[in-house]
Amino acid sequence: MDADLAFGPSDRSRSSVAGTSLSARVAAALQDKIRSGTLPEGARLPTENALAKHFGVSRTVIREAIAALKAEGLVETRQGSGAYLRRPEPTRSDAAFRIDPLTREAVGNLLQLIEVRRVIEAEIAALAATQRSAAQLGEIRQALARIDAAEGDGVEEDVAFHLALARATGNPYWAGMVEMFAAQLRTAVAVTRANEARRGDFADQVRTEHARIFAAVAAGDAEAARDAAAAHMAQAAARVIAADQDFWTREGGEYARRLGKEPS
Repeated sequence: MDADLAFGPSDRSRSSVAGTSLSARVAAALQDKIRSGTLPEGARLPTENALAKHFGVSRTVIREAIAALKAEGLVETRQGSGAYLRRPEPTRSDAAFRIDPLTREAVGNLLQLIEVRRVIEAEIAALAATQRSAAQLGEIRQALARIDAAEGDGVEEDVAFHLALARATGNPYWAGMVEMFAAQLRTAVAVTRANEARRGDFADQVRTEHARIFAAVAAGDAEAARDAAAAHMAQAAARVIAADQDFWTREGGEYARRLGKEPS
């Protein structure tokens, strides 16, 4: 059963009130409906497009709002099916089990960074596919191998792989752009990899995604490389949204809050 968007004009006006982020306002509007029982437990939320149209915001804002509700335990996502409403367990009202506002905001920041990386990484991969030299392809291959062999969190190896791709474009400004966001990138990768380490299927997905990028670059297929890199970032965002509340109240929240403090 799909949730009925039986909201009034106040929902759209609430999303335009100053003082908090758009995603926080949308999340608050949905949260009110969930906690009051207006939206029934087990119902599937409308699509991102439908919610974006209803609230008069972008799909990115909707994704961030859903991630916040997921962190609060009010929404669960099911791969290939959508987002479903759930009632919070009684213990989730205790302060120790609630996601603090700073962490919630940081999760939104992380999704925004991934959105920017999706554009950058897609173009980098496409250019690398047509501009890379044999030596640079070897460097990318070695970087990929180091990710698989990495001990610990693998953050530096992950960043090195994407930097090797940027260098293979032959344009130093692409590599410079990656390096400019190095601090934020390392923290963002630390968040996503810590989340991925909790589930074997997530880790397998990441390995497959990296391998597909390399294969497309090696084949000299710019479109396939662009699509593979964009899909990698889209899946990274999906994995962030799928993280449970326990992750955000522990190591995930610590990393995410650090992201918001990184200098621009």
